[in-house]
Amino acid sequence: MRRISALFLIFLISGIFLLSKNVLAQDKISLGVAQYLTITDEVVEDGDIISSSPSGFSVCKTAYDSVMYGVVTNNAAITFKQAGVAQRYPVVINGEVLVKVSAKNGAIAKGDPLTSSDLPGVAVKALRPGQSLGVATQDFNPTDTNEIGKVNVSLNIRYLSFKRDIKSNLLDVLNLSQIATYEDPVTVFKYFIAAVIVVLSCILGFLSFGRVASKGIDAIGRNPLAGKLIQVGIAFNVLITVAVIAAGVGVAIFILKL
Repeated sequence: MRRISALFLIFLISGIFLLSKNVLAQDKISLGVAQYLTITDEVVEDGDIISSSPSGFSVCKTAYDSVMYGVVTNNAAITFKQAGVAQRYPVVINGEVLVKVSAKNGAIAKGDPLTSSDLPGVAVKALRPGQSLGVATQDFNPTDTNEIGKVNVSLNIRYLSFKRDIKSNLLDVLNLSQIATYEDPVTVFKYFIAAVIVVLSCILGFLSFGRVASKGIDAIGRNPLAGKLIQVGIAFNVLITVAVIAAGVGVAIFILKL
C-alpha cells in the first residue's frame, strides 16, 4: 500500500511539472500579478501598454512616455479584482508578459530595451535615453516594419540612459524631474519654492555685503584713521549676510518638512 501511494505521488508530481512546463512554453500565461483597472479608452486589447495620469488610466500614445504604468494581459498567472468596483482590464506592472510590438525603430532582438511609441499601446526598440518598459526576451524581425506582433517582455519600468556625458546627464535630470512632477507634484513644488528662497537669500546677502564692502574700502582710502571702525562695520555686515542666508536656508527646510 505504501509503495502504491509513493508511486502515485511520484506520477502526480511529474504530471504537474510537465503540464506547467508545457503551458509556460506556449507563452500563454503571463508571469505576473494583474490588477483590474478602469481604462478610459474605448478599445483596449491584450498586450497594450497603459499609462497613468491624474485623469486616470489610458492606452499609451506617446513615445518614451514618462508615465508608463503596465501592460494589459488576459492571461495573468494571478489576478486581483476588487469587489464592487467597476474595474475592467487586468494590468500587470512587473514580471514577464506578452506586449504588442512594432519594428518601427528597427528589428527587436532578445535583450533589447523597449519603450512606448506613438502607435497606441505598442512598444518599439528604445534608441535614446528615456522611460523604458523593460527588456525583450524574444526576437521580432518582420519583413514589414508596419506589422504589429507580440513578444515576451520582462517588465522593468524605469528611466534608461545609454551614454554618460554632460549633455545626456542634463537630459536625465530634466526627464527625471518630469517623471517626479507627474508622480508627486506637491513635493516637486515644495522643492522648487525652497530652492528659489535659498537662491534669493544668497543673492540678497552677497549684493548687500558687496555694496557695504565697496563703500568701506572707499572710506578707508579717504580716512585711514577710521580704518578699524570701518573694518568692524564690514565684519558686522558679514554677520548680517550670513544671517540672511541662514534664514533663507531655515525657511527652505521648514517648507520641505511641511
